[in-house]
Amino acid sequence: MSTTFPVVLVTAGDPAGIGPEVALAAWARTTAHDGARLRLVAAPELVARTLARVPGMPALEIDVIAADDGRASSARRVAVVAAPAPAEPVPVGMASAAGGTAAVAALELAWRTVASGAAQALVTGPLHKGALHEAGHDVPGHTEWLARACGLPDAAASMMLWLPDAGGNPAAGLGVVHATLHESLRTALDRLSAEGIAAAGRRLAPLLEALLGRPPRLGVAALNPHGGEGGLFGDEEPRLVVPAIGALRQSGIDATGPWPADTLFQRAAAGAFDGVVALYHDQGHIPVKLLGMHRAVNITLGLPLVRTSVAHGTAFDIVGSGRADPASMLAAIDAAVRLANAGWRGAEPSAPARYGRSGLR
Repeated sequence: MSTTFPVVLVTAGDPAGIGPEVALAAWARTTAHDGARLRLVAAPELVARTLARVPGMPALEIDVIAADDGRASSARRVAVVAAPAPAEPVPVGMASAAGGTAAVAALELAWRTVASGAAQALVTGPLHKGALHEAGHDVPGHTEWLARACGLPDAAASMMLWLPDAGGNPAAGLGVVHATLHESLRTALDRLSAEGIAAAGRRLAPLLEALLGRPPRLGVAALNPHGGEGGLFGDEEPRLVVPAIGALRQSGIDATGPWPADTLFQRAAAGAFDGVVALYHDQGHIPVKLLGMHRAVNITLGLPLVRTSVAHGTAFDIVGSGRADPASMLAAIDAAVRLANAGWRGAEPSAPARYGRSGLR
């Protein structure tokens, strides 16, 4: 572990949603201050308003600091790196251009700070895709926005959901990476390739090793019911999935499959696998959220930075009620701190040598 505490930035996401509430609740509860210097990137007025108006908010003092301020953070005082205040009022509990603009302004400041080396990790609150589009940003979400900010195509990034062990064992948990991103099912199936499946597995393996402290065991999902039934239900398994598994094994990764998805996740939850390569969004997201939505963490793989996020949305229907659960934000902060202290830097070049490319090109 690094002897210098990393700087970990937290954004609140869309200010019209529950992001500010869960960020502040997690700030007061997390033990991460003992191993990192946390910073909340947000408009100070938003922070003050949330603390004053939402029931159950912690009694936090606000310190507005510069992005390169070296002070420690604490659970009693929230260290705010000031993002631009919205140019017009943000209506609470609904998607708006003002909310989308404010969310991206904070995200851009946080990304620039990480890219400059002044911070080592980024934790993001929930965005609303409709608000992003109303604000003129043609991106499906954080993953693609960050890929483009890094000068990379969307496909350079992979979505991964991390489900920490419910008992708190740091050497256990389940990671699920997705071979395709936020897109329609038809588009995802058209884009699916052996190269993309193998790339997702190569991104997942070193990330799980950083979290677990040991090489992981990966299970690769089949695309079709019953694994295709020997070609009766499609040819994607022998044509795409089997070659990808072969490439992963040539890279030194303990990967097996294709396993029918309806039993793979039950086996993974029981401990047979540390990670799963899912082939499209809902194949991975639905089981993870059923297993533990409120403690799940979204981690971006394939980019040259540590980025984790909550695994839930803006929850406009409960904004301001005091009912927002900060568990996913707490887990996202914990994962970011662990990865930053382990020296993880997100992109494939930082992976251990045994996970280098081989096989498919």
